[in-house]
Amino acid sequence: MQSQSNSAPAILNRVPQVTAEFWLIKLMAVTMGETAADYLAVNMGLGLTATSLIMTAVLALALVLQFARKRYVPWAYWLAVVLISVVGTLVTDNLVDNFGVALQTTTIAFTVLLAATFAAWYWSERTLSIHSIFTFRREAFYWLAILFTFALGTAAGDLVAEVFDFGYLTTGVLFGVIIAAIAAAYYGARLNPILAFWLAYILTRPLGASLGDLLSQPLEYGGLGFGTIVTSALFLATISATVVYMTVRHEPEPRTTARESS
Repeated sequence: MQSQSNSAPAILNRVPQVTAEFWLIKLMAVTMGETAADYLAVNMGLGLTATSLIMTAVLALALVLQFARKRYVPWAYWLAVVLISVVGTLVTDNLVDNFGVALQTTTIAFTVLLAATFAAWYWSERTLSIHSIFTFRREAFYWLAILFTFALGTAAGDLVAEVFDFGYLTTGVLFGVIIAAIAAAYYGARLNPILAFWLAYILTRPLGASLGDLLSQPLEYGGLGFGTIVTSALFLATISATVVYMTVRHEPEPRTTARESS
């Protein structure tokens, strides 16, 4: 006779398991979000406003495709992540460059908005776990939180690198050390896994942005001078190869049960 837990109906999760590949693509996506936004707005001459409108429309289409999957599909999920990374960067850049909002203010504002999103999510669903994203409402909270993590990470990274004048390399090292400390607290001090995940998710954004700026910005601005085209293409190729690998490998679909989801 099957146990009660084994007989509970399985429900497909709509987001991936947190693996090494997950963090690799996440870091590559946020790095590309920084450089791709700069390339479209500056190098292609579209400007922030036109770039923001175009990329927001493309993101909306990608999210429609993602929500329609009803389960985790690597190409659809990571396409949405890459695009939301670009849009999150553009949101912050518009506030700072077009509307003159200080980076200190945007950092605080997006912190408050992200906290409010988590509060509403928890009030509505009684969980912030990414292991039970199987309804439209939970997935909507999930993607809204991700948008704010990218906008917040962009603001915080630029604040430390530019306003506090730490430079791109030092800023990247700083956020890398903080992420390592969170990982150590999770594995060694039993830090709450949901808290550890979201803290790491937020902080990989300024880490990736600093890496992108370090590689793409000219030497006179503290970068290595590879440019936005080469940097974006490099990380896009890495993301694409990893997604293809995950798809071909037929990674088991994340599942939860009715009991686990409550």
